[in-house]
Amino acid sequence: MEPYKFKTISEYHQFRGLPKPEHPLVSVINFESITQIRDDEPQSIVQDFYAIALKKHINCKMNYGQQEYDFDEGTMFFVSPSQVYSIQTDSELTHKGWLLLIHPDFFWNTSLTRTIKQYEYFSYSVNEALYLSEKEEMTITSVLRNIEQEYHSNNDKFSQSVIIAQLELLLSYADRFYLRQFITRNITNHKIVTRLEELLKEHFDSPDVMENGLPTVHDIAQSLHVSPNYLSGLLKVVTGLSTQQHIHEKLMEKAKEKLSVTNLSVSEIAYQLGFEHSQSFSKLFKAKTNFSPLQFRQSFN
Repeated sequence: MEPYKFKTISEYHQFRGLPKPEHPLVSVINFESITQIRDDEPQSIVQDFYAIALKKHINCKMNYGQQEYDFDEGTMFFVSPSQVYSIQTDSELTHKGWLLLIHPDFFWNTSLTRTIKQYEYFSYSVNEALYLSEKEEMTITSVLRNIEQEYHSNNDKFSQSVIIAQLELLLSYADRFYLRQFITRNITNHKIVTRLEELLKEHFDSPDVMENGLPTVHDIAQSLHVSPNYLSGLLKVVTGLSTQQHIHEKLMEKAKEKLSVTNLSVSEIAYQLGFEHSQSFSKLFKAKTNFSPLQFRQSFN
């Protein structure tokens, strides 16, 4: 079934039984004004605008793709246009917090037109929400209240620039807090890194590696139940390497092993490691080691 699509913020307000938005391209919603999920709630939803949510004390579940997320205290999530999600609950909603909706047209001719794509957390899955400390939550809430105040004020030539400035501040705080989350959630992050190493070892040790080819960042992230951008961001903070660099590190490890302890030709090794063309393997090996495969092998003789 096709997702239910909201093209405008006004359509979203009407669907949720809210008053018309005071600005066609921006809305600030207090979640307490949305008291229940509709009987005809769509199985999945997609919208043509950005959504930034700060939720607490919520008794519903959200699904993003095939992933389910149970909300906890002080959590934020970010949804970009065209992302699919769904909401489920068995009772009246008891959530608190804020929902900020921004149509991309609101960014037109502003700095966010160029920079909004730089905030990678808009492509994170819902289950990769931002967990806020009490102090961080107060900071975010303060910025959202400033946006709300401007949203309810008389619209003038300064309104857009004031809201854009506050929104940039909010996004910068979110960047900072996600970086903190990568560092402080040690147990979860350690498990992800450990599982990544296991997956790469399993792949390159598998007898099917020739048929399966090289592992992709997307495939690895999917196996770890996180989005590609979240995984690479986490790995860069925890290990200093991106997902692609981890794949290459494991690949070089296996290549060096085969070059040093077997008599297989470079072409055979390339094929066994999942390369379609030996030239691609040789080029990558030289870039990573400053030696050609044959030069590396000769260093052992």
